[in-house]
Amino acid sequence: MSANSQVVTIKGTRDGLTLQLNDQCSYESILQDLEEKLSVSGIDDNQPMIRVTIQLGNRFLTKDQQETLRKIVREKQKLVVDQIESNVITKDEALSWKENTEVTPITKTIRSGQVIEVKGDLLLLGDINPGGKAIASGNIFILGHLRGIAHAGSQGNEEAVIAASYMKPNQLRIADQISRAPDQDSDGLYIECGFVDKQNEAIRIAPLQDVLKQKPDLVSFERRMLNG
Repeated sequence: MSANSQVVTIKGTRDGLTLQLNDQCSYESILQDLEEKLSVSGIDDNQPMIRVTIQLGNRFLTKDQQETLRKIVREKQKLVVDQIESNVITKDEALSWKENTEVTPITKTIRSGQVIEVKGDLLLLGDINPGGKAIASGNIFILGHLRGIAHAGSQGNEEAVIAASYMKPNQLRIADQISRAPDQDSDGLYIECGFVDKQNEAIRIAPLQDVLKQKPDLVSFERRMLNG
């Protein structure tokens, strides 16, 4: 590290303060520099609470080390750590991310009383009959009839969607949102998609092409699904 490199850089933002920690220096030097800079930061006790984001860069810190940083920041009465960001994740976090972003293809008909559940996205080549249920922590894509229950984003992801060639569900669920069967019949000409309409805070059904305009991240999956 060069003599002119900053150990801790403090930047003011519209949302509060950002502390950028140099990831090329030792953890001990960060603690020392942080203590010194916060002690002379000139923060007025009459100011409202200031939210702080700590950016670790390419550095991994244990939970105890992160808590030490939080404690140093908390000693300033008007500072509170809002989040700690790092470019590095643990092996367990990487495996969990991989598990929750994978696509699980299943070829079968889900009949009344049957339930299938996967982590990540579900690609079902078949039907969900009335009384059948599919659950996924990610999106659900059905190349077939959806006449039963589909629950996407089961671990709280409201960005998840449910798409089916024929959308006539008993019930749709996305995260904690629940929708009953749509009043109109589907003619099956379009792949229809259930998603959370943030403006109305409810699940809405629309042709998949309309949903892609709002959720462009689905484009790469749609291409794989339609092109095989």
